[in-house]
Formats: sequence, structure tokens, C-alpha cells
Amino acid sequence: MNLFVIGRGGREHSMIMKLAESDKVDTIYAAPGNAGISEAAECVDIDELDIGGLLEFAVKKQIDLTIVGPENPLLAGIADEFHEAGLVIFAPEKDSALIEGSKRYAKAFMEENSIPTASYATFTDAGEAKSYIEQQGAPIVVKADGLAAGKGVIVAETVQEAMGAVDDMLVNNALSKAGKSIVIEECLMGEEFSLMAFVHGTNVFPMIPARDHKRAFDQDKGPNTGGMGAYAPARDISPKTLAFSSENVLQKAADAMAAAGQSFTGILYAGLIMTDNGPKVIEFNARFGDPETQVVLPLLKNDLLQVFLDVLGGKDPSLQWEEQSCAGVVLASKGYPGSYKKGVKLPEMDMDAHSFVAHAGTRKTRDGIVSDGGRVLLAGAKAAEVEDAAEYAYKWLKQNVHSEEFFYRKDIGKCD
Repeated sequence: MNLFVIGRGGREHSMIMKLAESDKVDTIYAAPGNAGISEAAECVDIDELDIGGLLEFAVKKQIDLTIVGPENPLLAGIADEFHEAGLVIFAPEKDSALIEGSKRYAKAFMEENSIPTASYATFTDAGEAKSYIEQQGAPIVVKADGLAAGKGVIVAETVQEAMGAVDDMLVNNALSKAGKSIVIEECLMGEEFSLMAFVHGTNVFPMIPARDHKRAFDQDKGPNTGGMGAYAPARDISPKTLAFSSENVLQKAADAMAAAGQSFTGILYAGLIMTDNGPKVIEFNARFGDPETQVVLPLLKNDLLQVFLDVLGGKDPSLQWEEQSCAGVVLASKGYPGSYKKGVKLPEMDMDAHSFVAHAGTRKTRDGIVSDGGRVLLAGAKAAEVEDAAEYAYKWLKQNVHSEEFFYRKDIGKCD
């Protein structure tokens, strides 16, 4: 089979490394890819949002299956366009992807379908939002309605910080269209975990739970990012909690979308938090999480391509998982999630028996591989226990990365 993977990050590199293990694969193309992806796939210079260009390429190369990594092409309607052209794509159509594309829509959807989540209110007027914050007090969460690359969520510890977030989004237009409307919700307390599932209509096949660390610095300090590291499985999440989350979150969401004529096909991701009143949804995503994918897929025993084919064919893929843990630590550009320098040369990477690397923001030049994004790569490893897996990942980083132009958290898998 000829496969086409859309995206340029660590999630896509992880998918491609797993797909390349399948004996059913002939050629994997990636658009636009990155330096690491180019080692396992043929990269084509087409932007993720150039839907017409991607469609034309898929037709020309007789692509058998397209898999979409990032969220932006989903909201741009890539699945709709591919379906109209008679092509097979593992991704939700635009209407279904709105569960990630709009926080307002997602909260209303959860409320309407009795999916447990935090209490909330939505605003487009800064004055009204600030009055609500004064009434509710802090801590409180301020979220941009639209897509903001992981930077549209402010967990405000004080009323003043929350007011500043409102001004940034609604007055100063710091997040452009994404912040034209905001959601303000109660700050839930508890351990967070991510639960992803392969979904086709009302068929839902959950994966193992992972834990992502969003804050930039150790001990969960600093601004929110797209994710500074992750591990799987999150062993503190009980089978009872997983069963509840699968049935009352993922399955309910899939059933509701199907009933509304917006049947979901793809990866449904629930970001959850374990509160004193049980698990509640923080957010939905309509695709593989990043960096959770980089620590979940290495533990999957199944042929990933066969999983996609089974799910699309209405069959149970009978997911099987290794009895191990996987941890990954993100190497980020200095300054991320704010401004940072691109084009910083990366060292020659010496791999060992324990570790692996998923490239994110990298590109090839004549002089070697250089940085091309805020999150540059993820160093990962597997071991019996998450602490040992994390130790292997940190050992690789210490041996290979010495530039002051990069940083990484020192406590992934260690601070729970």
C-alpha cells in the first residue's frame, strides 16, 4: 500500500516509524515532513493547509490511505475534500473536528450530552468576562475559543492574572481569531491524563492512558506549551476510571456525533482530570495527541496500518500493548513558548539500545540538521518502570545535547 501522512511534527514522525514496521507498506509519503521523517518516508513540499495540493498529490500517486496528524487541516475540511474525490482518509470531517476547533462548541456539546466537565461561561465582551471572574474568584481557567497551538489556555492563579488573560485575548487580540471569543471555566484539581481512541462511527477502541506535562518548567511551573514530555501508561489511573471514561466520555461523544449526522472517524482524544467527583473532561482533540503519541505508539504491539484498516472496515482491531512503560522528554528551543531562534545546528545523534528520537521542529540543510520550531525533538525510551524509561531518555539528552540554545524539563515521569 502507498500511504500519505500529513504533518511535520513529532506525532507524525512517531506514526511513520510505526507504520514503516508493517509488511503491508510499500511507500510512505509525508507532507511536508521534517528531517527525521525523511529517513523513513519520502517528504513532499506541500503545506498541510494546501488542501488542493495534497489532494492532487494523493490522486497522482494513487495513495491507498491518507492519515492526518495536525488539527488545522481537519478544520480546513481535508477529510471532506478527500471523501468527495473518492479517496480513503483516516480523519474526521470538518463538522466532527469542531469538537477540537471550538472550545465553546465543545463545552455546549458536553453539556448537552451529559459528558462530565467543568462549569463554564462564554464571553466576547471583556467587561462581562471580568465581572464573571470577580464573582467566581481564583484559581480560574481562561481559554481561547479557537485553535492556538497549545497556547490558548491560561490557568490563572489570581484574579489579576485572569483579567490580564482576558485583556490579551479580547482586547489586545494577542491570539488573533482564536481569542475573539473565550471560555472561562472552574479550575479543576486532580491528576490529569490523556485517553485516545480509534473511532469509526459508534465503534470506539481506547488506547492506554498517557500523561502529558504542559508547563514549560520543572514542577509544572511556567507558561503552558504544546507539551514538554509525556509517559504511558499512567498507572495511577485505575481500570474502573478507564472504563468510566471510555463509556461516559469517548463512547458518549462518538454516539452523539453519529446521532447528529456528524459521524466521527479518526482519533478522538479526551484530556481528562481525576477529581474528587470522578474524571472530567478538560478538552477534546480530534487527532493524535502530541507528545502522547510518541510514548503510546511504541507500546502498541499491533501493526498500526492493520489497525487503521480494521477500524475503517468496522472490525475490532484487538489492540494489544507491551507490558512496559515509555517516557519521552521534549527538547525545546530557548524562549519557547515565546519567541525563539531557528536554524540552530543539532549535534550528531548517537542512538543506544534503549532510546529513540522523534523529530518535531527540524529540517535538513547542507550543514546538517537544524532546529525549525519551538519543540525540536523528543527523546524517548522504554523500560519496565516509567522512572527507568525517563532515566534512559535523560541519559541520551545529557550525552548528546550541550547547546545553551535548547532546554528541557528535568522531571518528566518523576514529579507525580
